[in-house]
Amino acid sequence: MASWLLIHLLIGAVGTWLARRYALRNELIDQPGERRSHVVATPRGGGIALVIALLVATLALAVRLPGQAPLLAAFGLGLALVAGVGLIDDHRPLSASLRLAVHAVAAAVLAYAVWHVLDAPWLALGAFVAALALTNVCNFMDGINGLAASQAALIAVALGWLAGAPGLWLGLALAAACLGFLPFNFPKARIFMGDVGSGALGYALAGLMVLAATVLGSRSAVVLMPLSAFLIDAGLTLLRRMLRREAWWTAHSQHAYQVWARRIGHTKVTIAYAMHTLAAVLALPVLLQTRMAFMLCTVAAWYMSGAFLWWWLQRAGSEPALNSPG
Repeated sequence: MASWLLIHLLIGAVGTWLARRYALRNELIDQPGERRSHVVATPRGGGIALVIALLVATLALAVRLPGQAPLLAAFGLGLALVAGVGLIDDHRPLSASLRLAVHAVAAAVLAYAVWHVLDAPWLALGAFVAALALTNVCNFMDGINGLAASQAALIAVALGWLAGAPGLWLGLALAAACLGFLPFNFPKARIFMGDVGSGALGYALAGLMVLAATVLGSRSAVVLMPLSAFLIDAGLTLLRRMLRREAWWTAHSQHAYQVWARRIGHTKVTIAYAMHTLAAVLALPVLLQTRMAFMLCTVAAWYMSGAFLWWWLQRAGSEPALNSPG
């Protein structure tokens, strides 16, 4: 296990370093703007290192576990599609509809494999929804230093633990690669992961979520716990923008984490979100030992409390800061 972690940690670190050099040479730079949370021009595209680490892990597992090869091949193909359209978008912006279409195809690839390999049509439908949703949720939530990578590392370990092999090895590979990427992105961002990385993270987490659900069966609701910070913030912000008839598919800075970061800074927000997710992860072993009704009520209560925090942060963020002249 130690060598597995070290290999993917190095892929994440060295790959990010090389990606930064490439981005600077080819002027792949994110400029500050009204709809962005950063104030300094920063290279993008470092997430390609995470994609490479995941593909290496997928190939290695397919060779080691030939019985899982068809499902792993579908996962790798879908991951490559999501990362590919993200990589192109990092070089030359694509339309939201085109990106969404490719994401849907990638989600369909995963769903098809789940249906035919696991013979689970309902789980296949869940796989399609999860892959399409999380691919875009992670893109929405990749807006401040360290947030997406730190969340992905925690979630990947949790879902991998729930799934067992091969999910555990995929989760550990993703977490290690994220740890290799993080020094370049947190606390000070020397490179962003870009669409190539954020979309791929979401797709990978969806794959781990599906693997965990196959093991957990009727207790699959617990997989929502480690994903709660991202799902609550992204989901409620998206819903509010849709109700306001805003162009919800365009870039903005209205997520709770963005509102909060403008008041207290990126580092504190990223750490706070990590603590929230860590608490959810640590609750998993306990929830798995409880009655079904108690488990479902706990998950629902966790999401309700998160929704209240989202509302409070949005309201607090709309008020003048204590040190502001207003």
